[in-house]
Amino acid sequence: MGGPERIKRQHDAGKLTVRERIDRLIDPNSFLELGSIAGKATYDPSFKVMTDFMPANGVFGRATIDGRPVVVFGDDFTVRGGSADASIKGKYQMPEHMAGEYRLPLIRMIEGSGGGGSVKTIETTGHANLPGGVGQSSGLWLCALNMGRVPVVALGLGSVAGLGAARLAASHYSLMVKDTSAIFVAGPPVVERLGETRTRMQLGGHEVQVEAGTIDDAVDTEEEAFERTRRFLSYLPSSVWELPPRAPNTDPVDRRDDHLISIVPKDKKQAYSMRRIIDSLMDKASFFEMSRGFGRQIITGFARLDGWPVAVLAGDPLFGGGAWGAAASRKITRFIDLAQTFHLPIIHLVDCFGFAVGLHAESTGTMRAAVAAISAVHQSTVPWCAIIIRNVFGVGGGAHVPHTQQTIRYSWPSGSWGSLPLEGGVEAAYRAEIAAAADPAAKLAEIDERLQKMRSPFRSAEAFLIEEIIDPRDTRPLLCEFANMAAPLRTPGQSFFTMRP
Repeated sequence: MGGPERIKRQHDAGKLTVRERIDRLIDPNSFLELGSIAGKATYDPSFKVMTDFMPANGVFGRATIDGRPVVVFGDDFTVRGGSADASIKGKYQMPEHMAGEYRLPLIRMIEGSGGGGSVKTIETTGHANLPGGVGQSSGLWLCALNMGRVPVVALGLGSVAGLGAARLAASHYSLMVKDTSAIFVAGPPVVERLGETRTRMQLGGHEVQVEAGTIDDAVDTEEEAFERTRRFLSYLPSSVWELPPRAPNTDPVDRRDDHLISIVPKDKKQAYSMRRIIDSLMDKASFFEMSRGFGRQIITGFARLDGWPVAVLAGDPLFGGGAWGAAASRKITRFIDLAQTFHLPIIHLVDCFGFAVGLHAESTGTMRAAVAAISAVHQSTVPWCAIIIRNVFGVGGGAHVPHTQQTIRYSWPSGSWGSLPLEGGVEAAYRAEIAAAADPAAKLAEIDERLQKMRSPFRSAEAFLIEEIIDPRDTRPLLCEFANMAAPLRTPGQSFFTMRP
């Protein structure tokens, strides 16, 4: 690598070297390295004696994780700090070709600029690089292509900028380490020249990038990043031409948790923990949440039902009543596309107040982002099962299942729905009648009481607007039945639309 001094500097910064990272991620002794002696050599005038050698700052090869073949690539920050001057383009692009064409999951460990150009390359090459010019592809087209072919995990394990940051984002699941990683389009020196002085953490630390949705999750250590990588891959097939694997299940499919009967407060102004519901319904300890810090009105993650992997989408009433804002809508779109790409049935635990409203919602483009999310719902072809937990309102609520296929749907007795919530909607719909009353407040209360009696979910069931209202304790057995019913419907192959970064 970069020699003892630079390896020590890497360790002193609390980071592993690229070879240590690879060894700790993969199965022991399974790494088959390719391009192991690639680099830039200097020879004496006779060209017989090597006088200097700088290894390429990228390491890659094939390995196994939990016995499954994968392709692994890692930046070597000990060689010129991961800069482009020490890179060999072929070592960045061959792993992408190999993973996509041999249908193998791909893990990128990124630290540095990720093989992009730099100012110094003008001097070393004798000319300025033309981005996208003849023979100058960044390789991002390969990253985009692989999004529709194989699972891709990207780990930001230090300072990552430019093309490296783009390769990090062009993945199905991205991670960074809280105290050592920073991700940016351009680092503090470039930004400072534009008049904005920031530290690397202020500019691209995890508190910035996870909330922005650039990175899916942040973890405390590199070891935790490797563990989450292995777990993420365990829910997915090796490629879209296979099906997600079933795992052994020791959790009874007929388990009924009594606390579910009262977990949703009767007072509609009180929130509750959707994550407790998820943990009760899925196979024990199988829920793997992703993107928790972004678009927090929505919970997304993988889980298992009777061993079958499923994609879980759930509204979170603890944040904005579960209403879809711009960030939550982007999160929904991306997650549904992920499930569609890899043939995962979707479980939707519904609590949606519709689209977010107000100036912040309007100024962040909520309507366009939310309509894109609705489009993702209706374009999906994987099996869906929706459990209405509480609220279903407005246009957003109406997209709790795709209308383009036969879905499985149940409601808890706590279900509450309508075109608009009564709260606020009564004043708008009955404005003239309330204003003309001798006692407007009494008239408002009278109308509200009348409508409250009529919005019982059982009234909707009588009109067959909802298929079945169930005892919440029966939910897990019904979901496991759905998972077994949906399993034969999963069809391998490329989706007619694929996930984009």
